[in-house]
Amino acid sequence: MTAAVPLKDTPRRLLSVDAFRALNMLCMIFINDLSGVRGIPYWMDHAKRMEDRMGFADTIFPAFLFIVGLSIPLAIDRKLKKGESGGAISFHILSRSFALLVMGFFHVNLESYSSAAVLPGYVWEILITLAFFLIWVDYSDTISKIRRYLLIGSGWAILVVMALLYTGGDRHGDGTHGMQPEWWGILGIIGWSYLVCAFVYFLVRGNFTGVITAFLVFMGFNTIDHGLHLNLNIIGLYDGSSISLVMAGMVMSLWYARLVRKGYNANLWLVLFIAGCACILGGLLIRPYTEGISKIRATPSWVLICAGISILVFEIMIYLVDFKGKKNWFSLIWPAGTATLTCYLIPYFQVVFYDMFHFRYPHFLDYGWGGFFRSWAVAFIVVIIGGFLERKKIKLKI
Repeated sequence: MTAAVPLKDTPRRLLSVDAFRALNMLCMIFINDLSGVRGIPYWMDHAKRMEDRMGFADTIFPAFLFIVGLSIPLAIDRKLKKGESGGAISFHILSRSFALLVMGFFHVNLESYSSAAVLPGYVWEILITLAFFLIWVDYSDTISKIRRYLLIGSGWAILVVMALLYTGGDRHGDGTHGMQPEWWGILGIIGWSYLVCAFVYFLVRGNFTGVITAFLVFMGFNTIDHGLHLNLNIIGLYDGSSISLVMAGMVMSLWYARLVRKGYNANLWLVLFIAGCACILGGLLIRPYTEGISKIRATPSWVLICAGISILVFEIMIYLVDFKGKKNWFSLIWPAGTATLTCYLIPYFQVVFYDMFHFRYPHFLDYGWGGFFRSWAVAFIVVIIGGFLERKKIKLKI
């Protein structure tokens, strides 16, 4: 097998990845807010389940999974350089995945929260979100261990009580139910994908050939599943789509490390451009044979096209931030790249505020272009708040 090229040949932290993550999270907040706006352009919205197409909204989450893949080699390589043991690294992977699965598990149950529950939905929502902050906030070293453990314990106690008080409505109208995973939610999908891909990287010790092989295996799994209409749903793996996107990011992270050794020359830009275009072309070629393009059904065409788009955007970020040093262009939204989970959770407080005070936007901000600009404004405000909290040392870290 080909020996891995160590990531010591790249900066300790790739600013282009942070910039890409910041832009992606800004777009994610924008798209989530835009979902409540009527009369938006057709190309901007999510495609319906059985449609053979994708809109702008369908590219955001896969790009985030791709970015997770970009980050895994950098994070694990740093730990290996520090001399951390295999057990410590494995524990970090497991604990981080567990945190994402817990948050995803609670969030997905918000979707079926019943009006028959003891607590109003918005109260349950704000309490679980506060609990997430208590458990996973990056506590300052100035806080005593006893106080820190009390706050973390309080967060877990809140989650346990909320789980016991939870009542979900049966979507068929046949009664109520307790908490159940269903599809694990956005954070849960990230958690499962991170768990699998981080261990793959760790087990092959960043071997380039090993990582590419893993990507091809999971991509093949996804293609066979949809090509033969098997409808596989293996917990943790599901149909391989999310894992394939994370693996694609890992491949590009290692590839970038190889290319940067030779300097920022024409070969680097050409290889990245060809890789992105090849993925998009591959997705279009298999489109007729693998159930078309669909985010909801997570088809191989969608996976490859989104991976290709992500590669091309990453190349632009490399050029602007790593090569040209234009980090300041992203200064306003930078907290979305460094306090990403914090920015992701802030809108849950926003929704609670709307529900508590029955707030509704004026019609011109809830429809068409008025709603479009409103959603961008909301996204920027959320990121600015995230930056303020980060400066006050209130940032989630898992």
